[in-house]
Parts: sequence; C-alpha cells; structure tokens
Amino acid sequence: MVFFRSVTALSRLRSRLVQQPCLSGSVRWLQIQSDSEIDLHAQLKEMIPEQQERLKKLKTEHGKTQLGNITVDMVLGGMRGMTGLLWETSLLDPDEGIRFRGLSIPECQKVLPAAIRGGEPLPEGLLWLLLTGKVPSKEQVNALSKELQSRAKVPDHVYKAIDALPTTAHPMTQFATGVMALQVQSEFQKAYDKGIHKSKYWEPTYEDSLNLIAQVPAVAAYVYRRIYKGGKVIPSNDSLDYGANFSHMLGFDDPKMQELMRLYVTIHSDHEGGNVSAHTAHLVASALSDPYLSFAAALNGLAGPLHGLANQEVLLWIKSVVEECGDNMTTEQLKEYVWKTLNSGKVVPGFGHGVLRKTDPRYTCQRKFALKHLPDDPLFQLVSKLYDVVPPILTELGKVKNPWPNVDAHSGVLLNHFGLTEARYFTVLFGVSRSIGVCSQLIWDRALGLPLERPKSVTMEWLENYCKKAA
Repeated sequence: MVFFRSVTALSRLRSRLVQQPCLSGSVRWLQIQSDSEIDLHAQLKEMIPEQQERLKKLKTEHGKTQLGNITVDMVLGGMRGMTGLLWETSLLDPDEGIRFRGLSIPECQKVLPAAIRGGEPLPEGLLWLLLTGKVPSKEQVNALSKELQSRAKVPDHVYKAIDALPTTAHPMTQFATGVMALQVQSEFQKAYDKGIHKSKYWEPTYEDSLNLIAQVPAVAAYVYRRIYKGGKVIPSNDSLDYGANFSHMLGFDDPKMQELMRLYVTIHSDHEGGNVSAHTAHLVASALSDPYLSFAAALNGLAGPLHGLANQEVLLWIKSVVEECGDNMTTEQLKEYVWKTLNSGKVVPGFGHGVLRKTDPRYTCQRKFALKHLPDDPLFQLVSKLYDVVPPILTELGKVKNPWPNVDAHSGVLLNHFGLTEARYFTVLFGVSRSIGVCSQLIWDRALGLPLERPKSVTMEWLENYCKKAA
C-alpha cells in the first residue's frame, strides 16, 4: 500500500519507495522520505493542495453514495457503528486494531526511527507519519525533535494558573487548566482576528499544534512534581528526545523507563476519530475554536472513567485484588474476585472496547515490552493471569461483545514497575500522548476546510412515530 496514495508527484516530493514485508507475510509499500527533506511545514504546504482536490473530487463524484443504514439502536446507543467522521490520521478495524496511516503498531515498531538500535519508535517519528503519511528518516525525526524543543518553553502565567488550584485537585483538572492557560498565545486566534483567508487557516493551526505538542510535557511534568514531589521541578534536558525528556522531567532517568515513555506516547497518540477525546476535539475545532480550546475539551472527555481515566482504575483494581487475595493467589481466588466485582454492579476495568472485538494490539505490544524488561514483576504476572481468567467469565456473562483486554489493562503495571506509582496521574500521560493525534488531525481539518459539525437529533416521540410509519 502506498500511504497517502493521492500524492502522485513522487519525483517532486523526492520520496523513495521501499518494499517492506509486513507481519502477515504480504508486501507493504512504504513511502520513505529522503534525508534532505527535514522541513515538515514545507512538506505539508506542498501536499495540501492535492488533498484539497482529492476531497473536492470525492464530494463531487460520490457525495450521494450511501454508506449504510442508521438504526434506532444506533441512535439510542451512543451512535455506535455510525460512519460519520472523516479522520485521516488513523483507522480502527474491529478485528485488526489500529493502523496509523496504514501501519499497524508492530509495523510502526519496525520502520519508525528509534533512539536506540532495536528500541521503541520515537513519538516525533509518529507525528511526522500522521501528518504526511510517510515514514520519516532518522534525520527528519532529529530535526523535528529539535524544532519541538525550540517551541517547548512554557510561559510563567501557565504555572501560576495551575498554582491557583489546590494540590488536591485531580491531576487532569490541573493539566487541563494549564492547557487553557496556554491558549492566550494562540496564533490561530490572532490570525483570525486579523482576518486571515480561510484557505490559510491550516498555517496558524500548524503553529499552535506544534507549540501545544511541544509544551504539554512540561505542563504535565509540572503537575506531577507539584502534587507528588513537593513542587521540586526538574528542568528540561534539550539533549533528549521527546519521550525521554518527558520521562526526565517527571523524575525518571532509567533508560528502560525512557523507552517505555517512547512506546507509551506513540501507541496512545491516536485511535481514529470516534473515541470521546478525539471526537470532542474535532467537534469543538469545527466551530473554528483554536487547538488549545479544542484539546482542552478533549482532555475533559479523556478524564471520564469510561475513557482515559480507566488506566487509573485498572491499577487501583489490580492492587485491590492483591490486597484481598494476597501475593500468591490461586486461579480460583482470582475468579472469585472477578465475579465479586461483577456482582457488585461494577465492570472489570481494562477489559472490553467500544469497537475492538479482539485483544487490543496496544495491550499486546505492552505485554511484549514487559516480557522483555520486567518478566518477573508480580503485578505483570497477575495481569497475565487475568488475561486467562477474565475473558471466559465475561463471555459466560453473555452481555459483553468484547471480553478481551484493552490498552488500559497493561499500561499502569508498566509505569508502576519503574516507580511511577501514582495511579491518579496516569490519565495525564494519556493526554500528553493524545495531543499528537488530535493536533495532527486538526491541521488537516483546517487544510481540507471541513465544516461545522452539526448532526441531527430527534426525540423519542419522533422515533416512535417514525417506526410506526415504517412498520
């Protein structure tokens, strides 16, 4: 497959095509960037007119093509299964899992540049991939890393805004407050107030997005150090890449923790557009709200226990299992505790997904990381036992469409192993990562001129009358 297939002027983009075997044994064609093209903004400026024409042609020639039928169940069930959003940066298949611009997670781990040989992909490389559809070279990733470092200084008023909150405020509340405080520097707002032409909206959005992506690790680290480390802030280390520097500012300099942070930020970045945080950002941005306002809204959705806050709930639940059953629990004891949780009207956190119908590939790659770096960790071994115990029970329950573990089932145990034990903070890490996916799509929302999102809503009476007529 050629990513961004409509980018036909390959000689003009000076890309080279490389044959890359994928995991299934088939051949995938990857667009690999040449080393000399290190200006991400210039690449987008060259690509956007072609993508605008592609969208225009699609709308003109196929605008009336039906994509399926909407049922009452979909209307009443949170719009599950409705195809209703354009989201270029990733696509989620119920059986296969997430693909970033056509690349699965294992493929990303193979082809995206890493900090160390055989290591985890650098988040900067995924950002380049999401924005351009092409696999960057190490030189391009290094250049983007330096650019993000040059944009990373956070204004003092942001920290003062956070400091106005009590330290007991939830970390996500403090993080979202910091992002809102960043908004005063919005280039998009300034350009819009001056009367910028709509064809140029993407350019100040690009500036805001890269600034936001660059600055959120420092804001997130400040929140962590403020709440849990007595306010002792650790300065940025500009010699480190994005993920490693974030780990450093949090206070963790173990190379394995830095590798975990690179993996964590990469795999949590994007999960197509229908999840709460991504959809919220897209919806708010469709009103021409700038990336800061849009991303802050996304964070507030991410903070819900049915979305990003689940990673907090998983570790707390796992620790409650150990507290009640002991370190050497039997399989029967574990089954009993799972049933106890379900019978109390609660869910087993970390299992199930709104779209996926198999084990989340993000869970699988974290499991492989654990097998490589912490195979003897007791909580990891418990997670492995849960993989064998929980799905059969949920299947027996008969109400769960997907009994398999999702991304949240594993991440907290990995973080806990390396010393980041404060579960209430985990969703902030998710938020830092999600900035990469959300902002990449926001740039393309502006470039393609996507309209104000305004779906039609109906009342129960309207549905009842419609169904009577249709009967």
